[in-house]
Amino acid sequence: MDYSNAIAVRANKTIYRDGDTVVKVFGEGFKKADVLNEALNQARVEETELNVPKLRGVGTTEDGKWYIASEYIPGRTLAELMTENPKKNAAYLEQFVDLQLTMHRQICPLLPRLRDKMDRKIIQTELPTATKYDLHTRLESMPRHNKLCHGDFNPTNVILREDGAPFIIDWSHATQGNASADAARTYLLFSLAGDPKTAEAYLTLFCDKSATPRQYVQKWIPIVAASQSVKGKPEERELLFRWVDVVDYE
Repeated sequence: MDYSNAIAVRANKTIYRDGDTVVKVFGEGFKKADVLNEALNQARVEETELNVPKLRGVGTTEDGKWYIASEYIPGRTLAELMTENPKKNAAYLEQFVDLQLTMHRQICPLLPRLRDKMDRKIIQTELPTATKYDLHTRLESMPRHNKLCHGDFNPTNVILREDGAPFIIDWSHATQGNASADAARTYLLFSLAGDPKTAEAYLTLFCDKSATPRQYVQKWIPIVAASQSVKGKPEERELLFRWVDVVDYE
């Protein structure tokens, strides 16, 4: 593998291009199980109708760091296109929501269940015991679905290939569960990025196109915010904890 051409640097991971292959190298803090789980998620999602970069291998570098190698997709991320062409943002956002709805129509029965993941995350939070109980109760009351959920669906994880075909990347948080929970996560990601206007436009578009009552997605927001707070950035936790107030969304 050629590690001389870094194309992206993220928190505790670096992404390199080696010809027609992309190599994501994880930092020393990453657990082997988490890396293997991400690769397994990607391999399972490849079996759906979605455009997903083909998994090419998993291994370790000479200095012992784990990596995942995948097919390189020539193109631009939707985030880059939205930044460069702000006048087209409404069209890009609509394309983004359409792609998410296509994803939610897929079934991937071997993925972990979103409900189980949320239960574990609520337990791990630093929230008061009474708040955890309220969140567990709310989660238990939500309808049980088995739709493919990305868990980190935002414009940086969508690549438009040179021919216009959209590819979804980064399946480390993939689960099967309720699509509105996935939408709530996307809404929070836009908000945490400091773009509440796009967050609101996204939620309106998602609810209109999926015929989902806005209040239903909002009921997931405290649960998703609690989950996000476990590994979220310290500077984001105050805002996330405000969203956790379950009374606001009754």
